[in-house]
Amino acid sequence: MDHEMGGNGPDALSTSAISVSAAFDGDTGIAEARDLARTFLTRVQAVHGLPVSSRAMGMVQLVVSELVTNARKYAPGPCLLTLDIVDGAVRTSVWDSSTTLPAILAPDPSRIGQHGLEIVAAVCVGFAIHREPVGKRITADVVLADDPGGSPAGHQVL
Repeated sequence: MDHEMGGNGPDALSTSAISVSAAFDGDTGIAEARDLARTFLTRVQAVHGLPVSSRAMGMVQLVVSELVTNARKYAPGPCLLTLDIVDGAVRTSVWDSSTTLPAILAPDPSRIGQHGLEIVAAVCVGFAIHREPVGKRITADVVLADDPGGSPAGHQVL
């Protein structure tokens, strides 16, 4: 795993003011990706003073785990994880080399497996899949703080 925080140094993979990127290769990387997300969000709160709810901490780690797992499982070669702070949310972006775009399957409680993207789309306020010149990129946004009413931010309780 190679990573850079904050766009510092000559080999920085991201130039955003609050960002971290890491490349994962081989069969490892999922636990390291979750650890990177947790460390990044802890730094966002401690160094930059931005609030990070416990829900956001958990959801970002879940999103990172699901997206990196899919990239490692379905795409050859390395994958690139980038976390950026954008408009009060953490944007998780995972690039991989596969040109096959994944589909979010309709909810089916009898289906075993393949619920990852369904879960990611449900817990995020923004979700997108983009074809890249090489491969694809999946992005998912999780708000950093829950709303004052206690409901998960971005989702309304009806």
